Amino acid sequence: MLEWFSRRYLDVVGSIYIYNEHRGYTAIDRVIEAVRDRSPDDFKLIARIERHRADERKHYLMFRRWFERRGVMPLRVDRSFGHIDRFVEIMFQRPIARLHTQQVVSSTAMFERLCRVISLTEKRGFRHVEILLANRLILSDPVLTRIFKVIHRDEPSHWSPYDEWLEAHAKRDVRWWERAIDSFIHAELLFIKLPFLFLNPWAVRCTQWADAADQKSPDATARLMPVS
Repeated sequence: MLEWFSRRYLDVVGSIYIYNEHRGYTAIDRVIEAVRDRSPDDFKLIARIERHRADERKHYLMFRRWFERRGVMPLRVDRSFGHIDRFVEIMFQRPIARLHTQQVVSSTAMFERLCRVISLTEKRGFRHVEILLANRLILSDPVLTRIFKVIHRDEPSHWSPYDEWLEAHAKRDVRWWERAIDSFIHAELLFIKLPFLFLNPWAVRCTQWADAADQKSPDATARLMPVS
């Protein structure tokens, strides 16, 4: 029973994380394209967002290899398990798939809002990884522990370009209600959705990897090279 509980818990955590990492880098692809159109000469910002994208893709691949080593596919989850999905839906009143990224980035006010959403999401992720790295079930799996240590190391560089853009353009700090939304989304995932997935006997596994649906284009080489 204890072995089943541990295996199921790791399955659920890994499935939620691999979904969020894939959602992260595919959404950032659209942000990079829009920022290039808006500020083609801001090489530093573009390069740092590209680094963020590269890390998210790297994390996705680490989780994929972890599942492959275990000989199972991730449990199938949808956008209701995505922190950035829920945050964007609340802040922009539409899901990421229907978000007009060009319109958001071309509007200073909307880009400012997007920067705060991404920054809060990444900082939340960092704090949660610290909690997981003290979790005995996570620590019982050496490979998964190494993955979360890599994420913990990478995470601070993910929110810094957005925070620095806000500061450089004299934009306001995060308000209490934005933090409250972030906390609500995290609590909803942790105390409602994660237990539901854990206990759901009808939960099914993915039949293909999420990146199989990615656009057929150069990945970690040409797409991620800094603009020069």
